[in-house]
Amino acid sequence: MHRLIALLLMGLVLAACATRPPPSAFTLPALRLAPASLGHELAAQQHLVFRFGAHVRELDALLEVDAGEVRLAVQAMGRTGVRLQWDGKDLVEQRAAWLPAAVRGERVLDDVQFSLWPAEAIRAALPAGWELAERDGTRELRKDGRTWLQREQVDATTVRVRNEADGYELTIESVAGGVHEP
Repeated sequence: MHRLIALLLMGLVLAACATRPPPSAFTLPALRLAPASLGHELAAQQHLVFRFGAHVRELDALLEVDAGEVRLAVQAMGRTGVRLQWDGKDLVEQRAAWLPAAVRGERVLDDVQFSLWPAEAIRAALPAGWELAERDGTRELRKDGRTWLQREQVDATTVRVRNEADGYELTIESVAGGVHEP
């Protein structure tokens, strides 16, 4: 059972840190946006599909955001592998003993914030040389004219994130009845 769960979480591992670019490639900037900068409360149940090369892994996530905190739990087969809590200052990560050490909570938080937070909040957090472009439901994080991270709004409940720096694609589908915004 532990082996099966570990295999399912491999998608999260790869999305969070595997397939590292060569040392000369870009490292994506950390966003670390304040929870309140989302602008509203959010509670979502999500189905995640990670694609890295020929591999596909599916996981479930529970996300809650209020003015004071972001809370995220990623699950496989009903068991929580990782819980993240971000209060705007400290990132607290609780991990199951069987979760591979390579899973980086920071990358998971950055993907969530890049996907959901307002463009103005993201732009304010970017270091010099990085730019955020948005048009027609697509958001791109660029440096030197190259897109390194992209979020595409597929439909009303689904977004797709492509991470060129770390070599993965993540499709996030909000489960019906699982998203609550004011």
